[in-house]
Amino acid sequence: MQVQNSDTGDADVIKGGAAGRSDMPGRRTGIQGWLDGVRSTRAGALTLKIVIGVIGAVMVVGGLIMVPFPGPGWLVVFAGLAVLATEFHWAHKVLEFGKGVLHAWTQWYKRQGWTLRILVLIVTAAAAAIIVYVGLRTLGIDVIGIAQRFV
Repeated sequence: MQVQNSDTGDADVIKGGAAGRSDMPGRRTGIQGWLDGVRSTRAGALTLKIVIGVIGAVMVVGGLIMVPFPGPGWLVVFAGLAVLATEFHWAHKVLEFGKGVLHAWTQWYKRQGWTLRILVLIVTAAAAAIIVYVGLRTLGIDVIGIAQRFV
């Protein structure tokens, strides 16, 4: 047994040997290891919570704004919740609830006949068209007026 530091005697060697026999996993690598390093200090943990909170909140709010429009609104909401869930337990619970509701809706929709599926498609397309029309009208663009000029 070789003494590594004369001030601590054999303690360094004994601790090193005990660590080698330990069942505890080593430090994680990649992004998880980096996040663990940031979380290891109070200032780092608080900064990480604030940054993740702001990024996740912007994604969720942006996704909710996009929901009525054609596009990936709900996908962005779920992605924002996934970002928030990395630091906030409540966001993880909301994300799991949302995934459960989405799964239940999908399973219900799959069990329906073609008539109801086509009706849901028509209602969805009509709602999207109305939202786009109203959005363009607020910008001063009259799509129906433009289309009437060509007819």
